[in-house]
Amino acid sequence: MADVRLIPCLSDNYAVLVHKDGETILVDAPEAAPIKAALDETGWTLTTILVTHHHSDHVQAIGEVKGSATVIGPAAEADRIKGLDRTIKDGETFTLGPISVTAIATPGHTSGPLSYHLPQEGIAFTADTLFAMGCGRLFEGDAATMWASLKALRTALPDETAIYCGHEYTLTNARYAAETLPDDAAIAERLAVVRAARDRLEPTVPTTMAAEKATNPFMRADDPAVALALGMEGADPVDVFARLRKGRDGFS
Repeated sequence: MADVRLIPCLSDNYAVLVHKDGETILVDAPEAAPIKAALDETGWTLTTILVTHHHSDHVQAIGEVKGSATVIGPAAEADRIKGLDRTIKDGETFTLGPISVTAIATPGHTSGPLSYHLPQEGIAFTADTLFAMGCGRLFEGDAATMWASLKALRTALPDETAIYCGHEYTLTNARYAAETLPDDAAIAERLAVVRAARDRLEPTVPTTMAAEKATNPFMRADDPAVALALGMEGADPVDVFARLRKGRDGFS
């Protein structure tokens, strides 16, 4: 299995290093200094940078950390990401050294992002599409688009997949989930676990697909219990999702 190193960046971003048999992959490049420090500490030589989407807090340090690495990113956002050497489309499977990667288009937060699944390593990178107990804001997509992307991830990723998202938003997401679904025991239990972890200044990433299926309201927009809690019994899941997202947008 690959070695994985989570790297806190900026105020709440995460970059991730994945290393196996001489291949070292960086997923997103929010900030150069902590990424360089992690490479120095491990002694790994960066070979590939996988970019999830074009937002500056995910790409702004590419030039500073690239060196001789190959930069790979979504074809649909290539015109907005400087320094790409190769573009990838939805459904493409490719290998980086001994590591197999499958790209999954997950639009909604932006118009053309990719999530990356490393099935043999049991990990996935969902950036700002799927968060632990949440999902990304709809900056360039609508509710139907993001809901379709979450369903695609729910279908593609086995329950045991370790999911690395792009930000440490879990405590706020968990508080929102508990307020929205106050009678859900699993959400209440996870809120307690998340709050304790953050009190210890520990990351809540990675999560798992099993945990998100159970306690992420956005992944459960087609769950009758969620619709009922919102007073939307029988509503279309897209409308339920839209209500959840609107509520989270105003929650702090």
